[in-house]
Amino acid sequence: MNGLNKLNQTQASSTIGQKSSFISSSTKLNDKSLSSPLLLPNKSLSIPSYVSTSSSVSVKSTATAVKPAFPNAPLDPRRVAPLLYFQNQRVHSLTEYGKDVIRSMSDWANKDLPRYLRSPKEMWQPSDLLPDPKDPYFLDQVRELRKESAKLSPEYFVVLVGDMITEEALPSYLNMINTLDETRDETGASNTPWARWAREWTAEENRHGDILNKYLYLSGRVDMHSVEITVQRLISNGLDPKLENNPYLCFLYTSFQERATKVCHGSTARLAKDVENPALAKMCGLIASDESRHEMAYQAIVQQFFDRDPDGAMLAFADMMHKGITMPAHLLDDMWHPKNNPGSPGLFHDYSAVANRIGVYTTSDYADIVEYLVKKWKVADVKVESGEAAQAQEYLMQHSARIRKLSNLQMERYRREQLKGKSRKVRFNWIHKEAVTI
Repeated sequence: MNGLNKLNQTQASSTIGQKSSFISSSTKLNDKSLSSPLLLPNKSLSIPSYVSTSSSVSVKSTATAVKPAFPNAPLDPRRVAPLLYFQNQRVHSLTEYGKDVIRSMSDWANKDLPRYLRSPKEMWQPSDLLPDPKDPYFLDQVRELRKESAKLSPEYFVVLVGDMITEEALPSYLNMINTLDETRDETGASNTPWARWAREWTAEENRHGDILNKYLYLSGRVDMHSVEITVQRLISNGLDPKLENNPYLCFLYTSFQERATKVCHGSTARLAKDVENPALAKMCGLIASDESRHEMAYQAIVQQFFDRDPDGAMLAFADMMHKGITMPAHLLDDMWHPKNNPGSPGLFHDYSAVANRIGVYTTSDYADIVEYLVKKWKVADVKVESGEAAQAQEYLMQHSARIRKLSNLQMERYRREQLKGKSRKVRFNWIHKEAVTI
């Protein structure tokens, strides 16, 4: 692997190579840990300490091999993960055993994943839901759209723009999937079931940003030049959810992320309906419906991991929860926001704070998703072999409660700040530099 430092391949931490020391179930949490409801903290795991980044780097590692269920049983070398790092970040952590699991799923993926996709002829397209430019009453339709959009608050448009930009950064998400060992599209048009799924999923998702972009343009409520700069910057910045080229980690991430996106679009649909904007409510509701199908697909993949490799799936799930699910738009940048909002933690933080305040996506929603996935995959009933997997299982069973505690602390802090008149106003270039309270 060009550019990789092969640091140590004799030490491993789990069935798929996650870090050996999991966060204790008694880990202390505080309200400052959740500065943003859409970006939970990436607390440090037990990972090697770097002395330098040169090829002769010396490493102190706390990782240890998985302890077998029976003390005298030999460790299966195929379950030992390589410790490879690129620019101080772990990469290619999938074990040989994990590779075999993915390969064994090829027939399943070929048969089952297409069930979650729809033919383009059967699906809604953006033009079905927007004013028709060839209609003689097109301008009247646009005026009606603008009249209905006037009922929506500036805060709502901040969130709708942020959601649209997140959807428009689709090239980064396909790129993310195509970094995965064993499932990547090796040619760009490969006929493997994994490659076909990735391309067809991307094609369906492409409609989401398309329709929201057109709606925002026609509404006249937002500064499209600023929005377009942000889209370009987000795609160029990419995203880094710490997936280690590992399909176990990636499909756990997408299982969570697709459900979170469904929640967001479902909430914007509800809020649009509340102010009697049925056209926008229908758009957002249809997007949420697509996300629901997609989350079921990714969750079905992870269920296969649990069925075929319980220890590996358990450790991967706990690892992603420990890191925190980094939302796709965490590198938002409009080249304006920080300079014009002194003291702001950043555009993504402020956008997510608005989403939290108006109830589109909250820390409580995050906890709900964790709880849902734990029940969905019947984590409590999974039979694991290693002590480390059992520790991860215990951690997962208590994780949603920890997040709810953080959510309660956050809300209490917010109420205290409101009583003290400490609410902060932030200007968003997306809505013509208008200020909103967060």
